[in-house]
Amino acid sequence: MLETTKTVTMPSAGKSLRQGIGFKTMIAICVGTVVVQGAMVSALVGFGLGGLSFLAAMLVAALLALCNAMTFSELSLMYPQAGTLATYTQKAIGHFPAIVSVFAGYVVVAIFAIPAEFLLVDALLQTLFPAMLPSHLVPILLLVILTVLNILGTDVFAKLQNVFTFAMIAAILLVGATALIQSPSPEVSQTAAGMVWGLGGIADGSFIGLVALAMWMFVGCEFVCPMINDVRQPEKRIPRAMFLSLGIVFVLFTVFCLGAGHYLSTETLTTSPLPYLDLVNGVFGKVGLIIATVMGITATCSTVNTVLAAVPRMLSGMADNGQAFKIMGKMHPRYNTPWVGIIFLAVGVIIPFLLIRPDQIISLVIAAATSWLLAYIVAHIDVIVLRRRRPEHRRPYRTPFYPVPQVVGIAGMAYVAANAAPSPEMTTTIYTLLGVVLGIVSLIAIVWVKFKMKKGLFEPDSSH
Repeated sequence: MLETTKTVTMPSAGKSLRQGIGFKTMIAICVGTVVVQGAMVSALVGFGLGGLSFLAAMLVAALLALCNAMTFSELSLMYPQAGTLATYTQKAIGHFPAIVSVFAGYVVVAIFAIPAEFLLVDALLQTLFPAMLPSHLVPILLLVILTVLNILGTDVFAKLQNVFTFAMIAAILLVGATALIQSPSPEVSQTAAGMVWGLGGIADGSFIGLVALAMWMFVGCEFVCPMINDVRQPEKRIPRAMFLSLGIVFVLFTVFCLGAGHYLSTETLTTSPLPYLDLVNGVFGKVGLIIATVMGITATCSTVNTVLAAVPRMLSGMADNGQAFKIMGKMHPRYNTPWVGIIFLAVGVIIPFLLIRPDQIISLVIAAATSWLLAYIVAHIDVIVLRRRRPEHRRPYRTPFYPVPQVVGIAGMAYVAANAAPSPEMTTTIYTLLGVVLGIVSLIAIVWVKFKMKKGLFEPDSSH
């Protein structure tokens, strides 16, 4: 395919963007959504628990994420619309699961996950600059700035995303590679001597217990799909961007974890609230504070920037399909962005950030993120159903070895969802919250589909 700009007009947009999103920005979207502060902490905690066997768990998680990427590649190119999962699901199994999967799997996750990232930023800044900055101020300023810049258009978003993501990748790679190459002091070596460098966990299969923890480092690359109408050459680049980004993330976290194993003890890796800060201090000393700040803030900003771009476009597509309030589909007359959805999401983020204590939000995030895994299961079901119901529909990308990736993806996501609680004492809380989230979203969806849309809950959309 020639290297020319391809634009597709969104159903609700007045005109398509002139430039669109290039491949570099697509990689920045995929990697920037996946590599968050929470993922960095999960990686180091997992390596502290399992040593080298955690790398095997990472590989399994990456393969499960690859199955997810194949499914979203097939679906997004079948129906290249901003509604994404809601559009695919309404075509396959009806409007009720379409609404539930997007709100429970993406909107609610964003409303709780972004405040968690901001709380980590706040903790990082309070650690680095004690008593110098008012609590909550910097995250709120960042959110306001990113909200305004996202409303200003995709070109602004793309430039920001490239800067955030590639600065973050460079900082993480610098820390991990330096920790691997540079010999630690005898005192540091003695402290880190308890790390498990053997392959026992791989040989006896116990590493499988760490797959659920490793999975959180590989979810989110499908956030490029809602941007499909702004992407150049989507048929070639959407799958390639997701697959390549997963490889980049795997290599990045492998280097990061191996480097950390030379500098930090098992206890520090598993108990420190910000273990990557301990690693940077150990490798670079006081100079490392600048690198730690870059790592933390760019990781959060790249994620928030992507979520503010992608989730409002999902809501806009749902509004076009009649699955959300029409106002969510309102596009800015000049910048052609879903400005109402962007503001709605930003307000939805600020409220829990201001009201919820850090010790409360972790359980909420895990419960909401577990419903994200259920959204992946719905996507896999969509592919299987659409292969049977619409075998002749044009598929620019077809999942290889179908239906193996879908079956493996469903089983893998179910396993991770069943083992999402990081500790036994949190299990009841997390699954109760998960039930509450799904219950509320399901009740709203039932009322909306039955009385607003006047359709059957599981009545597939017959239009092509």
